Amino acid sequence: MTAIRVLLVDDDPLVRAGLSLMMGGAEDVEIVGEAADGGEVEALVDRTRPDVVLMDIRMPNVDGLTATERLRGREEAPQVVVLTTFHADDQVLRALRAGAAGFVLKDTPPAEILAAVRRVAAGDPVLSPTVTRQLMEHAAGSALDTRRSGARSRVAVLNEREREVAVAVGRGSSNAEIAGELFMSVATVKTHVSRILAKLDLNNRVQIALLAYDAGLLEEDGH
Repeated sequence: MTAIRVLLVDDDPLVRAGLSLMMGGAEDVEIVGEAADGGEVEALVDRTRPDVVLMDIRMPNVDGLTATERLRGREEAPQVVVLTTFHADDQVLRALRAGAAGFVLKDTPPAEILAAVRRVAAGDPVLSPTVTRQLMEHAAGSALDTRRSGARSRVAVLNEREREVAVAVGRGSSNAEIAGELFMSVATVKTHVSRILAKLDLNNRVQIALLAYDAGLLEEDGH
């Protein structure tokens, strides 16, 4: 079994030590490096080649948001999971829009943080439908009208089936749930998701969900 390579980024050495101790004990996870600031991340990624970066949002020099944007702009970028103390925080939303695959709260039980890392490494979403809805509601008040017109023009390139899949992703459904709902195989769902990502130039399912929300597709869906 190939271990999931994880890079820890947090300016608090106690947090890093706790995460390292907690995750290092798992047989399928290897901590390949630690950084105290976002400015160190790119060089460390080049050196350690992590699969997943656990990224603190608030750091004194280069914050986690900027570091996430820089990482996700690279080819073969690792997945990023944001560490935060807030459920619905503007910076968390910005990190997700920048391409982070999800977020975990710092007081999340160790087993759940490990589960989140495993899911992201496997290409699955980290956000539960409940948390996704909270984030969408939080986003609703911030310049939604401006985003809506831009989002609508972007999703117009999707065909009807892709649009249905995008709405289901926006609701937080898994591939298996989407397959059951839309009467297709899981492999076909994955193909549709890949096409949506390519057509819309997005990084991951979280960004599909945010765009579907911005475009008003979830409201039209009526779920």
